Parts: sequence; structure tokens; C-alpha cells
Amino acid sequence: MTVPTTGRRERKKAATRQKIADTALRLFLERGYDAVGIRDVAAEADVAVTTLFSHFASKEALVFEQDDNFEQRLTQAVTERARHEPLIPALRREIQAMVRHCTGDGTAPIYRMIDESRALREYEESMRLRHAESLATAIAADPGLAQSATACRTIARFVIDAYSLARETDDPQAAVDEIFQMIEAAWKVT
Repeated sequence: MTVPTTGRRERKKAATRQKIADTALRLFLERGYDAVGIRDVAAEADVAVTTLFSHFASKEALVFEQDDNFEQRLTQAVTERARHEPLIPALRREIQAMVRHCTGDGTAPIYRMIDESRALREYEESMRLRHAESLATAIAADPGLAQSATACRTIARFVIDAYSLARETDDPQAAVDEIFQMIEAAWKVT
């Protein structure tokens, strides 16, 4: 069986997207988020403004360039888990991986920038709500899980909030463990 490879066009598109995101983040951290405009990012990345917008819907999206990937990973934790694997441990593993990624070396200045910008905080909140809705939809669609729509939405919100809460602690992995003990208990009583 042949494994499909990414074509040249897709690789170039991904490289351009990453170049734009990396350039934007560097400029935001150097000059401040509010001091950098879209035209500044496009010029520094050596792309047209229209090219930038073909990859990112807004200035805020440049900071959260892994948004779509994170959302997809969360829903795949539900849809692609082993047939008899319980839901909560699968979600716990994915949140642990995301927390490791987002609390690695060099991330503190990024989260400081987000905390200092109202636009970024609002974007992050809307992103979390969207992720929670996608996750709730995936959970509700699983035929092996006989939970109400309200239970699915509630657990999805808890899972998304676990990521945010853990990221803000001194020991994010321990926080994920503690939070998921509560999520597991809540899931069992629904």
C-alpha cells in the first residue's frame, strides 16, 4: 500500500503559511501586538496582503496559528480512538499533549502578550467555545456513548477549560491529572 505524499504545491503553501505565522509572532513579540499591522507582517514575510489573508482570516489568527490543528486533534481523540477505549482517557492524552506543546520553552512571552491584549483574549475565548462545540458534536455523534446533548456539551467545555486552567499553573501536567479526575467523575454520573 502506498502512503500518499504531500505534493509540491501543498508543501509550498504550508511553508508560506508557516513563514507568515513565524514572522508575525516574531514581530508581535519584538514590537508589541498592537504596534504591528497586517501590512507590516506581509512586507516582512515578503508576501502580498491577499496572500496573508488567504492563510489567516484575521490578525488574531496569526497568533493562534495552530487553532485548526488543535480543534482537529480534539475531535480525532474521540472519533479515532480504539473501539473499546473509554472516552475520557483518550481526551486526557490529547489535552496532555497540547499542554506540553503550549507550555514548552519560550511560550511564556506569547501568553503574556495574549493576556495583555483584549483582542487576543477575546479571540482565544471564541476559539475555545468553537473547539468545545466541535468536541461536543463529536462526542454526541459517537454511537457507543449514550449521553444527552447537554452532558456532551458540558464535558466538552470541561475538557477545553482543562487545557486553559492547566496551562496557567506551575505544574501543568499535574493539573491535567487533577482536572481529569473530576471530569472522569462527572462523566460517570451522567
